Amino acid sequence: MDRKRRTREHVIADLSVNHVERLVLRCGWTVERTRYDYGLDLDMHTYSSRGEVENGSVLFQLKATDVLKKSADRTVIPVRLEWRDVLFWANELAPVILIRYDARGDKGYWLYVQDYFRRVQWPVRSGSASTVTVHIPADNVLDEAAIRRFARFRNERRRHRREDRHDRT
Repeated sequence: MDRKRRTREHVIADLSVNHVERLVLRCGWTVERTRYDYGLDLDMHTYSSRGEVENGSVLFQLKATDVLKKSADRTVIPVRLEWRDVLFWANELAPVILIRYDARGDKGYWLYVQDYFRRVQWPVRSGSASTVTVHIPADNVLDEAAIRRFARFRNERRRHRREDRHDRT
């Protein structure tokens, strides 16, 4: 009988989720897996030192690989993304963090998507190109300090939104 198979891609995808979940849990926070994947995999929620839930969340998109490719000078990790996903993430109110997970090294690398496209020139989409390549700094290693930093990104985005609303009134 020919049965459905669990592929290596399924295994490393689950390992990438586990890697992020473990780091979030070590910070004392929670993470929820997205049931339907339309370009986002995880939703992180934080809590105050008194255990009270904080407003807002941080969103994650995970990309797992067995063969991590770096640039020739080893300073960046190129990742090809769907153009439609990039547009969706860039317009998201919550911070979106792209994680490139190296299954062989059990290590993650991160990119704050909205900040990346705010700092660098938007890529020119030639013709009907459906993908774009971003470059994750190889120094952006995913650890507990990075997870805490993502919560600060969320706080900054919320503060800017409040200031924008205040300026319009």
